[in-house]
Amino acid sequence: MSPFTIAHLSDLHCGSPHFVPSLLDRALVEINELAPEVVIVSGDLTGDGLRGEFQEAADYLSRIACNRMIVIPGNHDSRNVGYVHFEELFGARRSELHHDGVSILAVDSTEPDLDHGVIGRGRYPWIEERFGAHDAFLRIFVLHHHLLPVPGTGRERNVVHDAGDTLECLQRAEVHLVLSGHKHVPYAWRLENLFVVNAGTVSMTRLRGKTKPCYNLI
Repeated sequence: MSPFTIAHLSDLHCGSPHFVPSLLDRALVEINELAPEVVIVSGDLTGDGLRGEFQEAADYLSRIACNRMIVIPGNHDSRNVGYVHFEELFGARRSELHHDGVSILAVDSTEPDLDHGVIGRGRYPWIEERFGAHDAFLRIFVLHHHLLPVPGTGRERNVVHDAGDTLECLQRAEVHLVLSGHKHVPYAWRLENLFVVNAGTVSMTRLRGKTKPCYNLI
């Protein structure tokens, strides 16, 4: 079996005063050199969900030379009715990809103008049905918010509200990997046969403790 490479970046925050263009420029060059099969962007493309910020993010991401890209919004993108701009520039706020034995479902876990996240029990049957409809050796679920508290992020109040039920749904769907962003701290948890992996911020200096800008390579 040939290698299957996924680049996972998150929390660009275009338009924020902490956004550093050179960090994103460098990451995009590296990702193109790696030539991944899939690129996943797990939200917070913008600082405040404004049209110009979304356009800037779209311009950056258009430089990625990968035909399979999954992009979802984060809580910052849902400020100021920003999800309208997201849909216009990036399409649906949930998506799925099934390729070469890898199945990926990505959902919008945000609520307008709120920092917390939710998946919602109405989505559980869809998640299980879509994963179950495809044979896959690797099943990946993508959201913006944390399903588990991450060390080094301070008081944890932004975990998905229905995290327990969502984790149980993902176990039933035999998901292997969860990818998220949100708190700018990279971390990985293992729950039985499920890995929950968080990305840091790829392009800003709003960092916690001694973390550095980064992205994930799977």
